[in-house]
Amino acid sequence: MKIVPSVCCNDCGGSCPLSIYVDEGKIVNIEARDVGLPAFRPCARGLLAQYRVYAPDRLQYPMKRVGERGEGKFKRISWDDALSEIAEKLTAIRAKYGPASVFNLSWSGGDGKVHNFCLAARFLNMTGGQTTWWGGASFQGGYFGGMATYGKLDTGNERADLLNSKMILLWGCNPAESIFGTETRYYLTQAKEKGIRIVCVDPRLTETAATLAHQWIPIRPGTDAAMFIAMAYVIVEKGLQDQAFLDKYTVGFDMFRDYLTGEEEGIAKTPEWAEKITGVPAATIRQLAIEYATSKPAALLPGFAPGRGSRGEQYHRAAATLAAMTGNVGVHGGAAGGLDLSMAVKPGEEIAIVRNYIEIFSFAVPMLTNPVDKDNPPHEYAVKGIRSHTVDKVHQTHLWDAMLRGKAGGYYSDLKMLYVTNSNGLNQLPATDKGAQAIKGLEFVVVHDQFMTPTAKFADILLPVCTWAERNDIRMPWMFGHYALFANKAIEPLYESKSDFDIFQELGKKMGVTFSEKTEDDWLRDLATKKGIPDYEAFKATGFYKLQTPEPYVCFEKQIKDPEHYQFPTPSGKIEIFCQRIADFDQQDVLPAIPKYVEAWEGQADPKRAQYPLQLFTPHSRKRVHSQFHNVAWFNEMEPHAVWINPVDAKPRHIKNEDRVTVSNDRGTICLPAKVTNRIVPGVVCVYEGGWYNPDANGVDQGGCVNVLVKGEHSPGGAFCPNTVLVEVAKA
Repeated sequence: MKIVPSVCCNDCGGSCPLSIYVDEGKIVNIEARDVGLPAFRPCARGLLAQYRVYAPDRLQYPMKRVGERGEGKFKRISWDDALSEIAEKLTAIRAKYGPASVFNLSWSGGDGKVHNFCLAARFLNMTGGQTTWWGGASFQGGYFGGMATYGKLDTGNERADLLNSKMILLWGCNPAESIFGTETRYYLTQAKEKGIRIVCVDPRLTETAATLAHQWIPIRPGTDAAMFIAMAYVIVEKGLQDQAFLDKYTVGFDMFRDYLTGEEEGIAKTPEWAEKITGVPAATIRQLAIEYATSKPAALLPGFAPGRGSRGEQYHRAAATLAAMTGNVGVHGGAAGGLDLSMAVKPGEEIAIVRNYIEIFSFAVPMLTNPVDKDNPPHEYAVKGIRSHTVDKVHQTHLWDAMLRGKAGGYYSDLKMLYVTNSNGLNQLPATDKGAQAIKGLEFVVVHDQFMTPTAKFADILLPVCTWAERNDIRMPWMFGHYALFANKAIEPLYESKSDFDIFQELGKKMGVTFSEKTEDDWLRDLATKKGIPDYEAFKATGFYKLQTPEPYVCFEKQIKDPEHYQFPTPSGKIEIFCQRIADFDQQDVLPAIPKYVEAWEGQADPKRAQYPLQLFTPHSRKRVHSQFHNVAWFNEMEPHAVWINPVDAKPRHIKNEDRVTVSNDRGTICLPAKVTNRIVPGVVCVYEGGWYNPDANGVDQGGCVNVLVKGEHSPGGAFCPNTVLVEVAKA
């Protein structure tokens, strides 16, 4: 038996070191790997990864569709036939409709530095071009808010710095289940043991709130910005703001103060005003505001979830403003309150100002230039210095509409072909019923996957891809850590599966191009060198390398300590509570230049509430990584997929625990069991994202795919909006 050093390569915000035990070429066990840091402890998704590797429904060989698209009926074909047909169809479709007719729907199903969505982009770019997307599902609201306020995406302190706090405020943040950085749970536990007060604000009593928090404050989804703003009102009313900090490091506070006091709009943003919106008692808002302002330093950690709403950017901008008002930016024990990310860097290296996801995540294999983008003007939603994308790109929430309407609907191109890697997009993008109809109208669909996912069922050619245990890669955390891990290949690829890298190498030959002159190992070695890892072979052997840092990294520490030499990377050089770039965008009713509470669609005041009175939100599950692991029986036994509903809402609907119920709105209906619990706010229900779409003959989804219910639209800042949705629940 051999022990292979590796790392969990799931897209959960962690990067947990693993030891894979292999006997006679088969994985027999996976354990936590001791790298000398007690914070690195994997969850069940990493420890039970072999259940995916050896799942009985893994795809074993290339297949070609024989039934209607979406039926999931295929026949086995050879790799040569599969790749030849892809090359022929791709060439013919581009020749007939142009390269922009090919859409690349690839994202985070593979989260290594070589094996990821960049490979498909590189292949399509080098063979003629493609249409791509803008607007990431995870944190586009936070991206917009961070860039507008601070001029950069990564604004978080390293997690070890939490032990320097006097108070930790977790807002829409559930790291006990969703990870949110490998070290997060560990340091929160240490903080609690140290006596540091922890408060959770969330519509549910989550595992984090139940096990780590001293206080849980329930709130209605989509109203978080209103509570932040009311807290800011209290701080100003009591004179608790750090005025010296605001005068020195910010611009626009006077305008924000006028908004708070009612000078601008005639309505003071008091706790009583916020109580009607949020459902949080005014006394609780006052107490929390005073506690946060006087417990210095205090760390406000805004989770991504409240930013995934129809006004999500306002939540992130308001959080950042509250942090600035209390002087908690750039100090040990504080937090900037923007997009709570912190990138791994070498000692003494300043984190670069980033403009897009590709730069920040430092993928090893370049995507190359997309010929479709060349010389195209900015998209109408581009905001100078905040987000830049050309007119040809399609926001992911609009993809199905773009497929159905194309140029006639105002889009840049008519989409005819879909290429999918590392993605179960039909399941994970909003308006899933509409998506199924849209994909049926395409001329050709290629999918690389490990399982017959809802998206894979719509493929014309379906290619089997190996898992991260069957190839080499490097994993670096996309938040909170100065370390790298090596995912050593534990076993040979099962059946006829191949890595995406090898597939594109072979497909490139069919199209007369060399996909990569470098090998997988060449790219990994180059990346290790760029990241300052001195001994590549030793890195592979141990599977871990820690960049030595003298103390926990604090974002903006240099800007606060030495503002003459280190300015904030904004046009003003300061924290922009007022953002001129947003003002110039001229959408003040929905995208104001200062943080404001803007009523959400399908929120508290929406007339649709008469028909659909319950507010739905869609958190991440501890048993899945998005839609991955849904088909693993052990995980479903651990926690059955269900809709959470409060007894106050269940009783008049005659719903009992475990009853089969429907959750519906004007976009569709899903069917799943009910979980009747006091752990969720009355008037609010939740369904974990990631359940697999499985419509019956009547069009009712029996798989509990929550995106059936989500609106295919984005916020003004570009955020996905799965947490501002109105529904009704009834017994099935």
